[in-house]
Amino acid sequence: MKSEQLGKNTSVKVLGVNPLGLWLLADNEEHFLSFKEFPWFENAPVKAVFNVEKQGRSGFCWPDLDVDLTLDGIKHPDKYPLKAKH
Repeated sequence: MKSEQLGKNTSVKVLGVNPLGLWLLADNEEHFLSFKEFPWFENAPVKAVFNVEKQGRSGFCWPDLDVDLTLDGIKHPDKYPLKAKH
C-alpha cells in the first residue's frame, strides 16, 4: 500500500511565483508567502524557489537557497519577527 493511501498527502511543491510572492502547496493546503514576510525568495533564481523539500512533519527546506521554514512560521510570520537580510 502506498503511503498516500494510509493518510493525507504529505507532498510539498511551489505552485507559482508572482511579483508579490509565491504560492506553496503543502499537505493539500495552499499558502501564500509574500516577499515582504519571506524576503529570501524575492531575488532568488526561479529554479531554486521551485526546489522545495519536505522536512519532518511540518518543515520545508529550499536546499539551493539554504532556507528552512516551518508550517507555523508560514501561517504566522508575525510570531517570528527576525528575518535574515537578503
